[in-house]
Amino acid sequence: MKKLLSLILVVVMSSLVTVAVQAQCAMCRASVENNVSNGDTSIGAGLNNGILYLFVMPYLMAMVIAFFWYRSAKRKKSKLSLR
Repeated sequence: MKKLLSLILVVVMSSLVTVAVQAQCAMCRASVENNVSNGDTSIGAGLNNGILYLFVMPYLMAMVIAFFWYRSAKRKKSKLSLR
């Protein structure tokens, strides 16, 4: 239980830290550069946010699945110990 609590604390603390990340693929970069040359500078920030969203979602889903799997295993273990 103590390890789980420390893991949750690390995840919460690391989610509070923000770092400016510039992540773009070659196609997205070309699109942004084309728009910047035409005077539109707002598209780059939206693209970066979208890429980061797509990057984080699989890890978040894996964490949720692992949590429910852990909880299910813990319940199953407690039921077996009661018998």
